[in-house]
Amino acid sequence: MNLLAIALGGAIGSVARYVLSTFVLRVSGTLFPLGTFVVNVVGCLVFGAIAGASSQRVQISSTTRLFLLTGILGGFTTFSAFSLDTALLMERHAYRLAAAYVAVSVAVSLAALFAALAIFHTESFIP
Repeated sequence: MNLLAIALGGAIGSVARYVLSTFVLRVSGTLFPLGTFVVNVVGCLVFGAIAGASSQRVQISSTTRLFLLTGILGGFTTFSAFSLDTALLMERHAYRLAAAYVAVSVAVSLAALFAALAIFHTESFIP
């Protein structure tokens, strides 16, 4: 049952990633990989919200947790795409833009995760 939940969630997350990333790229253009950036930040925010809420406030089964976190968000977040986007920027010799993309992606994704944990968890994870 757990593997089926993960597989179904992964399919949902992958489609959601494609839809959001494509939409963002249509709106913003392709100079900067904003689609992957938005997907990663949204993924971290939602992951933090679910992890924070389910650790104290909301009771969810282990299968549901696997479906949401490992399945949907595992399929949704895009670290491999993030890595490829960075490599492509470097291939274009846009080294400063690549470095900014890495730094901003990591910083904003971590901030989104900590913000969601702080909001949805009764004990703050922020030191």
